[in-house]
Amino acid sequence: MANKVKISLRSIQVLCNTLCTALISDVISDAFAGNPSSVNYAIFVCVIVWIVCLYGMAGTLKESILLPKAILILDSVATIFVFIVGVVLAAKLRVHSCRKKAYLLSNSLVNGSHNPSKRCHELQAATAFFWFLFLSLVGSLIIDVVAGGDIVSLRPGRIRRSVLSMSQV
Repeated sequence: MANKVKISLRSIQVLCNTLCTALISDVISDAFAGNPSSVNYAIFVCVIVWIVCLYGMAGTLKESILLPKAILILDSVATIFVFIVGVVLAAKLRVHSCRKKAYLLSNSLVNGSHNPSKRCHELQAATAFFWFLFLSLVGSLIIDVVAGGDIVSLRPGRIRRSVLSMSQV
C-alpha cells in the first residue's frame, strides 16, 4: 500500500511540475525584454524537480536503483526550492486582479510582455501549481522520513528488528 501512495504522490508531482514548466516556459517565451530573476528561478526549480521526480518515480518502480539517503536529500532540496519559489512568486505578484490596468503596469513580473493580462494569469496559475507541488513534495518527504531513509522497510511483509531476540542472546 505504501508503494501505491508513493506512486500517487510522484504522479501528482509529475502532473504539477508539467503544468508549472509549461506555464513558466510560456511566460519566458512571451517576454520581449528579458525576464525578472524570479521567473528564471522558477524555471530552474522546475528542472530540479524534474530530476527529483524522475529519479523518485524510477526508484519507486524499481527499488534496486534507489539510494534511500539520496532520495531523502533530493526530496528535501526540492521541497525547500519549491517553497521558496512559491513564496517569491506570490509576494511579487501581490495577488491582484489581472484586469486592473494600473496593477499590470506597476508589477515587475507582469510587465515585459505584449499581453500582460495573459502573463499575469499564467504566473498566478503557476504559483498555485507550485503550492500543490509543494504539498505533494512534503508528502513524499514525510514518507521518506517515516521510513528513516530506508525505503525498503515500507514494503509489506518485511519487518526490521533492531533489538536482539532470545535466540541471539
